[in-house]
Formats: sequence, C-alpha cells, structure tokens
Amino acid sequence: MTHRQRLGGIVIDCQGDLAEAARFWSAALGRESKDEGDGRYVSLSADGADPYWVVQKVEHAPRVHLDLETDDKEAECLRLSALGAREVSRIKGWIVMEAPTGHRFCLVGPDDPEALARDGREFE
Repeated sequence: MTHRQRLGGIVIDCQGDLAEAARFWSAALGRESKDEGDGRYVSLSADGADPYWVVQKVEHAPRVHLDLETDDKEAECLRLSALGAREVSRIKGWIVMEAPTGHRFCLVGPDDPEALARDGREFE
C-alpha cells in the first residue's frame, strides 16, 4: 500500500521567553505571529503553499527541526527506519525521529489533506 509525505512545517525550538523569541523570528522572517494560547507554541504566517512555521518552547537545546506530513505515520516511520533513521519518542500523536546525521524531525498528520494529496510524494 502506498502513502504520501511532504514537508509540512519548519519548527524553531527555543528556550526562555517564548513571546520574545516569537517577536524576534516574526520580525526576522517578515511573518505575522499568532500565539496558540498554550504557552508552548506561536505560529508564524505562511504564504500559499509554503510550509507552516512555528516557534516552540522546549527544554532541550535550541534548534530548528522539520515536520514531515504524512497520511500514514506508521508506514513512513518504517520506511525512514529502513533508511537508517531511528524513532526517539511519541508526543501528542507525532513521531519524533532522528536521522542518521543526528537531525531530529517529526512525522505528523496532514495540516491540509488536500495539499498533501496534491503536493505529497508517494512511497511504498
């Protein structure tokens, strides 16, 4: 059975004051910010088919990670594991993975199922 995957979002992980970090990244990237109201996430506006942008408060070292949208997280986890990635954890229905290069990324459900069907790449 096939499934689809595409780059869904770019997540800027930060420590400290989330509002201050969001103000900086909003101005630096020329994007409006929207506090998600939970004290952990601020969304930054995206244009058209661009990936979504999020500033996220974290406990670990600051970094940027990618969210890969897929219509079958389990199948995509197996496919990427066969390529050398490893599963790190599962949080809120997301699968946190680490590439062989040490880069973390998340497998998430589609933010826009129609965009995934239109723009996603197909994998077995």
